[in-house]
Amino acid sequence: MRYTFPILTLSHGGAQRMLVEITNGLVDKGHDVTILMPQHAEVDYPVRANIVRTSSPVLSESDYPYSDVIVSNFYTTTESAHFASQNGKGIHVRFSLCYEPPFLEGNQYSLDTYNMTKHVIALSKWQQDLIRIMHGIESHIVPIGVNDTFRNLNIRSSLSPALRISAIVRKPEGGFSGHRGQPYLLHELRNIKQAYPSVQINLFCPPREFSSSSTLQDLSRSGEFRFLTPADDTEMCYHYNEADIFVSSSTYDAGSLPGLEAMRCGAALVTIYAGGNADYCRTEENCLMSYRYEGQLGRDIARLIEDPALRGKLADQGARDSLSWTWTRSVNAFEEAINRIMQAES
Repeated sequence: MRYTFPILTLSHGGAQRMLVEITNGLVDKGHDVTILMPQHAEVDYPVRANIVRTSSPVLSESDYPYSDVIVSNFYTTTESAHFASQNGKGIHVRFSLCYEPPFLEGNQYSLDTYNMTKHVIALSKWQQDLIRIMHGIESHIVPIGVNDTFRNLNIRSSLSPALRISAIVRKPEGGFSGHRGQPYLLHELRNIKQAYPSVQINLFCPPREFSSSSTLQDLSRSGEFRFLTPADDTEMCYHYNEADIFVSSSTYDAGSLPGLEAMRCGAALVTIYAGGNADYCRTEENCLMSYRYEGQLGRDIARLIEDPALRGKLADQGARDSLSWTWTRSVNAFEEAINRIMQAES
């Protein structure tokens, strides 16, 4: 099968991670995969597919090679993929790594792009329901996965006795932090630090975002939190393993990958309901999950600080539950979805 994936960037982030894992997995299964990218697009992950760069900063229909399937993922790639498909260059499938209209600028454009093809792949039951309600399209689900690099290194007992709490922050200036509830997250973490001065709070951020964000640099210089900028999965795995509690404040995620990775590495998860994380989160069983309107994030963190038995129980169950969330399963589900789409078109 020949695939073309129009992709604007492969910089650090959960959506880009999934694109890399799916395209690499398809290559490993013998498919012919081309990633079509603008001339100066960033690539922060090892990619095994063939990368073709255009001569301009935007993608146009003429840039597309002939293939069996064209897989757009972000609303800004959908129109060119649609026109390429109309010109016989392949069946257009929308791989919706996020449902953009409610939380990104340009929703007057992104909403309509979901009507450009009847073939849509979603990441979770919540996202599938949302697309059905908004567009009347029954999408196929391809779940997120966890890289084998992420595992429990069993180092927590050898670290300092201070209890460690970790979370991810992203660049606020023109970035994608709005749906992550960062002001709320930092407010709750400050309250925790005031109530429990001996805890260590770590904030992870992609290196390029940190280096270009004066807001995050100012926060780092304040000394309130320990800032970490892991360069790759190996470093990220180690820092997940430093955490006794991992906190996620996102309110809107199609899949919510970091929480699952933290589970795999043996951290107890405290999270806000974000839609997609409901597929792997079971509150009181493998995590503590609350709705944003409840204002319970800080109380849940405090509960795990004060109850090490519960913290250990949730961490152990979370690690076990995460084992079924593999990229192999994701690639197989993607391949099955495409086969069903091709059969429907034949």
